Amino acid sequence: MYKKTDHYDESLTERLKLHYVDMLNGIGEDTDREGIVKTPERAAKAMQFLTQGYHQDPAAILRSAMFKEDYSEMVLVKDIELYSLCEHHMLPFFGKAHVAYIPNGHIVGLSKIPRIVDVFARRLQVQERLTLEIRDVIQETLQPLGVAVVIEARHMCMMMRGVQKQNSVTTTSAFTGQFIQAETRGEFLRLIGSKLH
Repeated sequence: MYKKTDHYDESLTERLKLHYVDMLNGIGEDTDREGIVKTPERAAKAMQFLTQGYHQDPAAILRSAMFKEDYSEMVLVKDIELYSLCEHHMLPFFGKAHVAYIPNGHIVGLSKIPRIVDVFARRLQVQERLTLEIRDVIQETLQPLGVAVVIEARHMCMMMRGVQKQNSVTTTSAFTGQFIQAETRGEFLRLIGSKLH
């Protein structure tokens, strides 16, 4: 059964603290300075929080709230906030995900869609794989008539370093089943671009 918990592994926190101390000393920071002395522990706990998705099962999250239902039209959850760490530089990327599926005998509790986005986002990632992982777990677990995922994100590795392009947005998409058809995909894209609320 799925259970959400926020806890820190004490032995892992201690090991990570040593690495953060070494890193801070290596860049020339004084790890005995008042503002920095607790930074290694805070950073160790933050890293565990930001990567907690490695210890969560997204399929179990979906199965925990699956219900038989005859509804067979598109279900769309859009503008899901996401925050992740790029696996290349361990810098944040952030934005929003739009996720839709067409039920085939089962629906899922609406809160579970953002939860699985978080599970995959809370791992070291690339946006392309994140998009596919969200699509695939919904397809494999719910067996719907189709799944659509679009992610729009800004990457700090492009904004703070490298090409330093602050206004660039990366968009990725992945589709299965009925969303491969132009008409259904077009409806999905129109809905995620509209302001219905």
